[in-house]
Amino acid sequence: MRISLVIIMSFFGFISAAKAYQLEPKNWWVGMKHPEVQIMVRKSNIVGADISLKPYKGVSISSVQYGDSPNYAFINVRIEPDAKAGELFFEVNTHGEQEQISYPLLARQTGSAQRQGFSSKDVIYLINPDRFANGNAQNDSVEGMLEKANPTYRGGRHGGDLAGIIAHLDYFKDMGYTQLWLTPVRENNMADYSYHGYALTDFYKVDPRMGSNEEYPQLTREAAKRGIGIIMDMVLNHSGLNHWWVADKPTRDWLNFEGQFSGTSHARQTIQDPHASEFDKKQFNDGWFVPTMPDLNQRQPLLATYLIQNAIWWIEYANLSGIRVDTYSYSDKAFLANWTQRIMAEYPNFNIVGEEWSSNPAITSYWQRGKVNQDGYRSSLPSVMDFSLQEALVKALNEEESWNTGWIRVYQSIANDFLYADTNNLLIFLDNHDMSRVFTELQQSLDKTQLAMTLLLTTRGIPQIYYGTEVLLDNTPSNDHGDIRIDFPGGFKGQAQDATTARGLSKSQRLMQNHVRKLTHLRQAYPALSQGALTHFAPYSGIYSYVRSTATQHILVLLNKNQQAMKVDMNRYKETLADATTAVDVLTNEVVDVSQTVEIPKMGARLLVLKHD
Repeated sequence: MRISLVIIMSFFGFISAAKAYQLEPKNWWVGMKHPEVQIMVRKSNIVGADISLKPYKGVSISSVQYGDSPNYAFINVRIEPDAKAGELFFEVNTHGEQEQISYPLLARQTGSAQRQGFSSKDVIYLINPDRFANGNAQNDSVEGMLEKANPTYRGGRHGGDLAGIIAHLDYFKDMGYTQLWLTPVRENNMADYSYHGYALTDFYKVDPRMGSNEEYPQLTREAAKRGIGIIMDMVLNHSGLNHWWVADKPTRDWLNFEGQFSGTSHARQTIQDPHASEFDKKQFNDGWFVPTMPDLNQRQPLLATYLIQNAIWWIEYANLSGIRVDTYSYSDKAFLANWTQRIMAEYPNFNIVGEEWSSNPAITSYWQRGKVNQDGYRSSLPSVMDFSLQEALVKALNEEESWNTGWIRVYQSIANDFLYADTNNLLIFLDNHDMSRVFTELQQSLDKTQLAMTLLLTTRGIPQIYYGTEVLLDNTPSNDHGDIRIDFPGGFKGQAQDATTARGLSKSQRLMQNHVRKLTHLRQAYPALSQGALTHFAPYSGIYSYVRSTATQHILVLLNKNQQAMKVDMNRYKETLADATTAVDVLTNEVVDVSQTVEIPKMGARLLVLKHD
């Protein structure tokens, strides 16, 4: 007997009680630059089904492919430029049973393709959502999610969520943060350590302990009202072991090492090394991080397309202003070139930053768009993370000054900028979610941390601040990730401190918070600090200095790490002073005579806006 069944999809799943079909992506849009979308259809024994499309102007099926598992079909749909938004209906004839699937084809938001990505004009605030603020205690533990709330365990889930971030948007605006980078909030249905978010078990679903798919665009809308963009943290290299495609692989080659654990060597230099063996390259790229994170094979074309479309879907659906890519170089490099090219073709003004955790800029710069590489590799990745400067700055402030220690490390790190194609598009930072906090690394010194922050917010690049750095969060004496990702003060009930109101903060914490706020607002007020050319001077006597310049603005930055005030001879800076004899120190609003000597306070800074007659 032939059964006719219409399965109607809502935006995020089936309204009908019949849930035999799973479709990803869950919808698509008309007016995209790339004319095709690949729809993964997951249903028991769909292999060999006859799949057709009811007539729809401007839309057609170009091909249907099947996986090695009997439970997958991939419908390749072509969408012409004149196609209009509406509902597509696919007819599926499986073993004599006729069914119909509805698939939404949506109109894009006005100006979506021209969206502006994050840039050096911005200050990025990095948040671990589970550890930031609990805005909805009702979702701390959710039925069906393996790990429940355990706020007293440093490796457990503490209950932070999207609602908590939304509740703090006014705080972010007041602090001068213009972009939020959230570590992953998509589903991580793992038995333990799921709070960090990097073991995805559903690429299209917000983890219900973080909120919902509807709540994510609510965050971007509310943030946009305050001039704040949202950067999504994406994982291309691996999924979580509990992802449904691990037990039921769409193709035999979906996972690297045939789905069996073989650890990565972490030897990232094998990608650039002209002498590296193929064995070593494979062990780095295809090896798994840990047994609970199966490594994805992006050389598999169906999977590659899946990952490309997933990124574009989230950009379009959630109105993102950027993407941060976890463990960037661990994925197949040909795939990475295609992935970034496809996204940047759809959104030419967008920005993507890749994590290449190396303090060697020769390795990091390899991945940036515009770099001419010896092996001919061409990337479309606009931004990379500057681990070299982070490491150099911490060492510089902790070391005694000598010819090869102290500020010279920062000077040499920035001198290596000739290796990069676009130094203004480097993401710079003092710390992040994977390393000890900068206040900890700088031996709990307020002065050092303020100096580090002054440099971060006045040198070239795109500054990123880790949540809580503005109030001196500290993981001394532990370097456990659970302690590095400490709860944000005031984000959870029962805390003695609240960073948003300054309740309970120490004098040092308030000084640091005010210092950060002052610098971020100065960065907004003086374009030279975010977009100006950089000229720096070799360190001397514990002083590092540089000038940020535009055609109409020149700002001299003087950083003194000595325990006493230092006077500097301004003849050293004659090439940048031009005819200026006075300046305003915008940190103190003091008018300063720059014609001869200038005094820099001990363990302090001057930000001198030069005045020309």
